[in-house]
Amino acid sequence: MKNEELCFMPATEMAAAIREKRLSPVEAVDAILDRIEEINPRINAYVTLAAEAARTAARAAEDALAKGKAPGLLHGVPVSLKDLTYTRGIRTTFGSKLYENFVPDEDCALVEKLKAAGAIILGKTNTPEFGIIANTDNPVFGPSRNPWNLNRTPGGSSGGAAAAAAAGLGPLHSGNDGGGSIRIPGSFCGVYGLKPQFGRVARQPAIHGWETLAHEGPLTRTVADAALMLSAMAGPDNRDRLSLPAQKIDFINATRGDVKGLKAAWSPDLGYAAVDPEVRAITAKAARQFENLGCEVEEISADFPNTEADWLVIVISEIAAALEERREEWEKVMYPYYRGFIPMADTLTAKDLAMAQFQREELWAKIHRIFETYDFLLTPTTPITAFDIETPLGPTEIDGQDIAPTGVACFTLPFNFTGQPAATVPCGFTGEGLPVGLQIVGRRYDEATVIRASAAFERACPWADKKPLL
Repeated sequence: MKNEELCFMPATEMAAAIREKRLSPVEAVDAILDRIEEINPRINAYVTLAAEAARTAARAAEDALAKGKAPGLLHGVPVSLKDLTYTRGIRTTFGSKLYENFVPDEDCALVEKLKAAGAIILGKTNTPEFGIIANTDNPVFGPSRNPWNLNRTPGGSSGGAAAAAAAGLGPLHSGNDGGGSIRIPGSFCGVYGLKPQFGRVARQPAIHGWETLAHEGPLTRTVADAALMLSAMAGPDNRDRLSLPAQKIDFINATRGDVKGLKAAWSPDLGYAAVDPEVRAITAKAARQFENLGCEVEEISADFPNTEADWLVIVISEIAAALEERREEWEKVMYPYYRGFIPMADTLTAKDLAMAQFQREELWAKIHRIFETYDFLLTPTTPITAFDIETPLGPTEIDGQDIAPTGVACFTLPFNFTGQPAATVPCGFTGEGLPVGLQIVGRRYDEATVIRASAAFERACPWADKKPLL
């Protein structure tokens, strides 16, 4: 089997081939590490490799099969972890000079679960400092680049993971999403990104901040791979007081369902978003594709409150509070563009935080009514495609309308406030050859319908065969 073919093999196929001894875990790991060595210098997706540890784990996985030991769900399958995720024995920097040489002495709960399922950790993928912005760049490792156009960003904050997935640098990649950080890079890089229900994947231990916003989930090239990875990652942990109790949800079986008889709402702007006309046209066509799948699709006039400013109040307050003891040290080495908004934390009051929480309640009052009528909601994932890497905070206007830096997340961050599951599916390319994503949002706790709709769309409009010409 050619190395490139192996590097783009879906995890579902790889796991089966390894279990059936048609593929060696050592062969799989070596092929992907070779491709990382070749491709990664161009896109800077991986920032810390655990190559020798991965090869040792692959040999151990092969030996276990030879001895007849029962394989786990991901036995011998390589995975990457975002550099915001505590990983025992592997440098974890959070993209910050403050933690440039930090090596955790314990694993985050999701890492423990992946290892228990037999996954092999390849290394850490790049992130903006503390995951704050939608562009993957930081003072430690510099910018990641989009495999479809090296002058564009892969998005953020899971930009390294999305770029790695698009470039064939492994089949499974973990990300986290506090305002769109799985879905935005998934959209920008033309891969599948799933933000599960808040608390579905236990995330402690974790650096302070993002306490009520961050969701852990997969970035992959296929829906089935994401369902497989989520099956291994999901579940509670006593260290995470916000993790959900275990529920019997068959994520893998959900990929086999269809959407016949379901009702979908389509909103091109949620009532307030500025959207690039080409993105609007491509996503509208994709939304209508569900009609061909037997689903009723209705365009709705949403009137959601714009909660971008409230999201920023919460994020800045939490991050600044988390780093208060090292604030003076941090200001000397922080990502330069943060100096324009982190000091806002000093002007915010308890009233501001309370008002932001009230806005969350108002948002939910609007959103939950939609799901009394519809099974899922469709929107563009992002209002634009990947922006220029030389504009780190993104564009200042879309289609002639001024936007804030948070405007790139206008479609994604509402569902971090509500905690609902949401995914991005690749749904086309612009005339410039840049990917566009369609967002699928489900009811609370209903990842199964999101996965079901995602897989139905993928069967109708497959994307995994499309590869960037690196």
